[in-house]
Amino acid sequence: MKTYSITDPAFMQEIIRKSSVCFVGLCDESGAPYVFPMNFGYEDGVVYLHSAREGRNIEIIKNNPRTCITFCPGAELKYQDVEVACSYRMKSESVICRGNIEFVEDLAEKERILNILMAQYTDRKFTYSEPALRNVQVWMVKVREMTGKIFGEKHNLSF
Repeated sequence: MKTYSITDPAFMQEIIRKSSVCFVGLCDESGAPYVFPMNFGYEDGVVYLHSAREGRNIEIIKNNPRTCITFCPGAELKYQDVEVACSYRMKSESVICRGNIEFVEDLAEKERILNILMAQYTDRKFTYSEPALRNVQVWMVKVREMTGKIFGEKHNLSF
């Protein structure tokens, strides 16, 4: 199995756009990792997320806003010889983004971000009531580092 690093930002953004969920990694007060899937939006180097206003993830973020977010749009089983176990591999691509989580409180900005988030999944337009905007926690992660990989390829590729 060959692994290739991706250096082209446009290709990494394409991988993000093809993903239906991302996996958000946090580190709690004891140093234990905490990873969970989330819906997301992405625009101009910023990952947007949303959740309830309270819960374990919110408490962790208040103590340590650093995050690592992974996108992987899927995988495909490949093999060279069906009879040879060592020839099997998973062909996939992934992007990892690192940054700090900031909470957004401005209602107009929340609405703008929720529209970015919804655009990841549908072309429909939405409006949000003021209570809905007040009751949702909107997260913003300005990506400070982005890396990408392709796994399971046989041939030389360039990204």
